[in-house]
Amino acid sequence: MRTTFKWFFCTVLIRSFHTISQPSESLLKEKGSKFYGYAFPCKNELEAKNFIQDLKKVHHTARHFCYAYRFGHDLLDYRANDDGEPNNSAGMPILGQIQSFGVTNVLVVVVRYFGGVKLGVGGLVSAYKETAKMAMENSIIIEKKVTKKIEIHFEYEFMPKVMNVMKQFNMEILSQDFNLSCILIFRCPVELEVQVLDEISPLIPIINEIYL
Repeated sequence: MRTTFKWFFCTVLIRSFHTISQPSESLLKEKGSKFYGYAFPCKNELEAKNFIQDLKKVHHTARHFCYAYRFGHDLLDYRANDDGEPNNSAGMPILGQIQSFGVTNVLVVVVRYFGGVKLGVGGLVSAYKETAKMAMENSIIIEKKVTKKIEIHFEYEFMPKVMNVMKQFNMEILSQDFNLSCILIFRCPVELEVQVLDEISPLIPIINEIYL
């Protein structure tokens, strides 16, 4: 007897995510060492590098700038860096707090000034974890919708219909060019994408979509 297995795949639509609305700070003192924590809203690695470089200018005598970040709606783009501390004693505890608070598009940096007393690996793990936790507790966590930037090209005669759809679904228009032919760029929550495109796709020969 032959048994046949059929596999069914479904795509889970991520409609929203949690992040922080503005930078926040914290300070922990432990056996003479000082740990300064910073949490930043951050969307990519380049932004993260710029934030860290700015902190190095402020804390130019500090020895360690340990950090972790997580980007994207699928939560798969992340990194932890120990910056000279023992392996997994700094970056991973910081990343653990980002995960614990359930946020993304976030960078957390902990700057350490050595106080003359070694804390040991366990002490470092605890200090970096607590500093990151305090920075996150001092932040404001918000929910944001996952959106797409959609660019459409259409003939001028269809402009009233297109603009009615924009108004009906309260789309955010980013730019518009109405000359011989029309180009409209707007931001659309992914949860409304199918409805909006169903309304306008019969009129639109070119549609380009980019996740934001």
